[in-house]
Amino acid sequence: MPVSRKGAHGLQKIVDIDRVVHEPARLLILSYLYVVESADFLFLLRQTNLTKGNLSSHLMKLEKAGYVNIDKKFVKKIPRTLLSLTKEGRKAFHEYSQRMKKIFKELPG
Repeated sequence: MPVSRKGAHGLQKIVDIDRVVHEPARLLILSYLYVVESADFLFLLRQTNLTKGNLSSHLMKLEKAGYVNIDKKFVKKIPRTLLSLTKEGRKAFHEYSQRMKKIFKELPG
């Protein structure tokens, strides 16, 4: 069954989504950070089931995009990494969420 013009236009919107947010592991990280003020690295490690290296790599990409703040400090000589969304990160996640809802709503069938 061919896609209608309206359906094709809706699918074209997928091309314009934020690829930094869209990647599954980064979307998962942003989802957790969106609902909290901040979270530590170990919390995200447990919640996402990513490896330390994989989580670190995705966090660096999110930080480079300006979406995540990474605050490293020592608490009683123990390193602690706190993560939080920036204003831009919160906006990017919200816009991504709204855009995906709209795309799904406009799909035929």
